[in-house]
Amino acid sequence: MRVFSQLAEWQAARRARDYSGRSIGFVPTMGALHAGHRSLLERARAENDRVVLSIFVNPTQFNDPADLARYPRTLESDLQLAGGLVDDVLAPATDEFYPDGYHYRVSEDDFSRRWEGAHRPGHFDGVLTIVLKLLNVVGADRAYFGEKDWQQLQLVRGMVRAFFLPVEIVACPTVRADDGLALSSRNRLLSPAARVKAPLFSRLMREAPQPEAAVAALQGAGFTVDYVADHEGRRLGAVRIENVRLIDNVAV
Repeated sequence: MRVFSQLAEWQAARRARDYSGRSIGFVPTMGALHAGHRSLLERARAENDRVVLSIFVNPTQFNDPADLARYPRTLESDLQLAGGLVDDVLAPATDEFYPDGYHYRVSEDDFSRRWEGAHRPGHFDGVLTIVLKLLNVVGADRAYFGEKDWQQLQLVRGMVRAFFLPVEIVACPTVRADDGLALSSRNRLLSPAARVKAPLFSRLMREAPQPEAAVAALQGAGFTVDYVADHEGRRLGAVRIENVRLIDNVAV
């Protein structure tokens, strides 16, 4: 498994014989990998000749500088988790991906302004911009995204269609802990007490007959609720507990 911190070195490797005529699966991440990420890598490994992983904490999708500062950075353990599944890892510095200083960006002016976009201004501009850059740099046949970030998944699919990108976006089911909490890199920021309480989020989202009832139940349980909304057979929600923000979605 090779690790590239310079995009020019990666691009030279991408043009080499190792990739000639091979199918490529790509898993973009911000690191702090967990079993959910591993499930994406396992599927990519099963369906492709080569697997590429990116580990890049993308600053442009954070609307809160404090949130960016405390986002977990665990490169060494990430590489251990990816071992045996990944051929190449892209882990460049910020200026490698943003030589323009983020003057050029991708914006979507409807779906991205709801829910997550309404509560995190500029978030999806940053997400779509870095995903477009990554897809262009990697040149994968398939890119794997988890369904936990459901709104993000739909926006990435829409961008790929809009710009005629030659890549298949593969959606993978949300991986949950035994108690039902959706796996997330942010979970490691929870205190022991908050971690015990956090699974109520997905349970109350599933059990409530309407979004309004879910909001009331979550607030009654001590969560700060950003939103709960139903859309196209999904119930989307975001809450805060001890200033840690969690998102989830469930079928309705």
